[in-house]
Amino acid sequence: MSCTYVTLSTGQMIPSVGLGTWKSVPAQVKQAVLAALDNGYRHIDCAAAYSNEENVGEALRERVGPGKSLKREELFLTSKLWNTEHHPDDVEAACRRSLTHLGVSYLDLYLMHWPMAFERGSVMMPSNADGSIRYADTHYRDTWKAMETLVDQGLVKAIGLSNFNARQTDLILSIARHKPVVNQVECHPFLAQQQLLTHCRDRGVAVAAYSPLGSPDRPWASPGEPVLMGDPRIKEIARQYGKTAAQVIIRWHVQRGIICIPKSITPSRIQQNLQVLDFQLTDEDMKLIESFNRNERLIIPTVEKGGRKIYRDGLHPHFPFHDPY
Repeated sequence: MSCTYVTLSTGQMIPSVGLGTWKSVPAQVKQAVLAALDNGYRHIDCAAAYSNEENVGEALRERVGPGKSLKREELFLTSKLWNTEHHPDDVEAACRRSLTHLGVSYLDLYLMHWPMAFERGSVMMPSNADGSIRYADTHYRDTWKAMETLVDQGLVKAIGLSNFNARQTDLILSIARHKPVVNQVECHPFLAQQQLLTHCRDRGVAVAAYSPLGSPDRPWASPGEPVLMGDPRIKEIARQYGKTAAQVIIRWHVQRGIICIPKSITPSRIQQNLQVLDFQLTDEDMKLIESFNRNERLIIPTVEKGGRKIYRDGLHPHFPFHDPY
């Protein structure tokens, strides 16, 4: 089943629903990507930090290219620059490494994964003895300027942001030669992001939702925390439409004009997650789901200090989540 599209400021058409690959272990992600492509997905979301791009590339080589079932231009492929490679001298090599792992000559979209730079080097999470992260002082505007050269070279068709707040997005827009086309952020009914969505949309920046289903498999979830897809109100809406809870939530995103990338490794769920075009939520359903909003982030690294949880990177000068949105 094909899906609806969002038109980016470059004119590119990005499928509204893609396959997310975060937390998909290398042994499983190849089969997940194959199942997605075979079921009509044309949007795969990747990142160097997921440590599985080589396995995604194995699947792409089986399905995409001359003599295969898909042409490269039929697929929208996203990857992300990790925090340890923000220094302008590291950006091109990082991008080329993702291209090599994925086995493609260009990316449709390359995102800056976070506005925060970590210490340069091959260690993904450079840590001090106490577990705190070693940071670098590279400013994200300098990283952005280096990313713009990737567009100039044809290595990527467009560039964008991830986990940027409204103020940081505006700073990039103010200095950009190539404007960010997307800001990919955590978004689900518990964190509806309406203010950021409006802010970005007014500036021609599309919003993509990661963890659009509330990431029920997040390893740090505490006992008793609410599970979005287990909410009886979601289940009742799903029953009325003859759909799954996941399909209802994905449809909510699509009707808001948001790009979403649900992650699954289960072929039946991968198939179901794309089957969201044959029904439409009513205004009442949309408002009910929007009322779930608690402005609660579920996907943000925390550490315990003095008996309470705090943001692990809260002291980084470019930590994005101190701002209201």
